[in-house]
Amino acid sequence: MSPLDRRRRDWVASAWQLIEPARLTELVVGMVDIPSPTGEEAELAAWLTTTLDQAGLDATYQPIDDRQANAVARLRGDGTGEDLLLYAPIDTLTVGDADEDVPWVGPALRADMRPHAQVHGDHVVGLGAGNPKGHGAAVIAAAEAIARAGIPLRGDLVVGLGAGGMPTNGRLTRGLTRRNAGQGAGCSFLLEQGWWADHALIAKPGWAVAWEEVGLCWFEVRVRGTYTYVGSRHRMPYRNAVDQAATVIGALERWFPEYTARHTDGLVAPQGIVSSVEGGWPRMAAVTPALCRIMVDLRTSPRSTPADVRREFAAAVDAITAAHPEIELDWDMVLAVPGTETPQDAPVVAAAKDAWEEIAGRPHEPITANSGATDANILRSRGLPTARIGMDRIGPDAPLPLDFPSGMNVVDIREAVRLTRAIVHTAVALCTGQRSDT
Repeated sequence: MSPLDRRRRDWVASAWQLIEPARLTELVVGMVDIPSPTGEEAELAAWLTTTLDQAGLDATYQPIDDRQANAVARLRGDGTGEDLLLYAPIDTLTVGDADEDVPWVGPALRADMRPHAQVHGDHVVGLGAGNPKGHGAAVIAAAEAIARAGIPLRGDLVVGLGAGGMPTNGRLTRGLTRRNAGQGAGCSFLLEQGWWADHALIAKPGWAVAWEEVGLCWFEVRVRGTYTYVGSRHRMPYRNAVDQAATVIGALERWFPEYTARHTDGLVAPQGIVSSVEGGWPRMAAVTPALCRIMVDLRTSPRSTPADVRREFAAAVDAITAAHPEIELDWDMVLAVPGTETPQDAPVVAAAKDAWEEIAGRPHEPITANSGATDANILRSRGLPTARIGMDRIGPDAPLPLDFPSGMNVVDIREAVRLTRAIVHTAVALCTGQRSDT
C-alpha cells in the first residue's frame, strides 16, 4: 500500500476538520433512542436511511421482513478506483424490556440497559450506545465528512448498517417467528442483494486493526435421567438428570482452558462457556425430569473448520462419559459460523494500519487473545477482504465503571471521534487511488 501523497493527505485533513463531537453525540443519541433488538431493527434502519440520504449519499432502506431491515448507501466515485464497504451492525444484544431481559441481566434494568440515551459530558449512556451504535455512528460520521469535504473519489464508498449482527438465533417473542434473524443475517442479505465492494472495513470494539477473528460452534448436550417423584426415590430406579448435568458442566468448564491453550495463536484465544441449562418444572419441585439440556458456545480458531471442532468436542464428551459411565447423554452441533482471516498484506488491512499509525503516532500494536466474533466472518466468508477497527474500552472517567454491560452500553465520544478519523483516513486511501495503487 503506497503512503498517501500530499494531495490525499490534504483531503484527509479537510474531512477531519468536519468531524464534530456534537454530531457524533447527536447520532448516538438518535440511534439509542430507537430500540433495535435483533429481529426488530426496521424503525432504526428507516431513520438511518433518512440520515444517510440527508448527508448526500444515495441511500436505500432494505427490508428483510416487515420488522427487520438494513440501511445501505453509496457515495459514488468516478469508476476508476476500488470500492470500499464501511460496515457496522445496528441490533442490540439485549432488548431493553424487563419482560425479556430480567432476571438474566440482573435483578432490574440499569439505566444503561434501557433504549433511552443519557448524555454525561463526553459520554452517552444507553442500550447499545458503545457496541454497536457508537461504532455505527462513526461509520455515518465518516461518510458524512467525506461527502461534505467534496473529496473526489475514484471508487465508491458504500455504507452498510446491518440488522441481525448479534450472536443469537431469532427471538420468538412479541409475535416474531423467524429463527434466522441473528448471526449476521442482515450482513448476509445485504451482500446477496448486490451491495458489494472490493474491500470491507467493519467498525467493532477494540482500538487496533484486526485481520482475523474467531468463529463459533454451538452444541446442545442432552443428559438423560429418570422421570420420577421425590416420594419414590428410595423405592424405584432413580437417576437425576439435573445432578448428572452438573457433573458434565463441571467437566466441560475444566476442559475449556485446555482447548483454549491448544488454539491460542495469531490474534485469537478461542474460549468456551456453558451458557444455559434447561430441565424440569420450576412449578413442581417434587419431580425429576427425564432430560436436562445444556447449551455450549465454543469459539473456534480461523485455522479450524467446524468439522475439526466437532470432532474435538466429541473427544471431550467421550472422556467425560468414560470417567462417569453412569451418565447417559447425547449431543449435536446446532450452529457453526467458521472463523476467518484476511491476509495481513491485503490493501484494506494495510490502509487501516496506516490510518491507526498516523493517528497514534507509533507503529501499529494489534490486540491479541481475542474471542469475540463479528460480521467480519460473514464478509470474509463471502469473499470480501475485511479489516476490523474500533473504539477502546471506556476509561475511569466514564459515568459507570467498566463491566460487560457498560462496555456495550456506554460510549466515549472522544473515542468515537478517533475512530471516525481512522475510518476517513482508510476510506480516502482506498477510494481515491487508481486500481493499480491498491
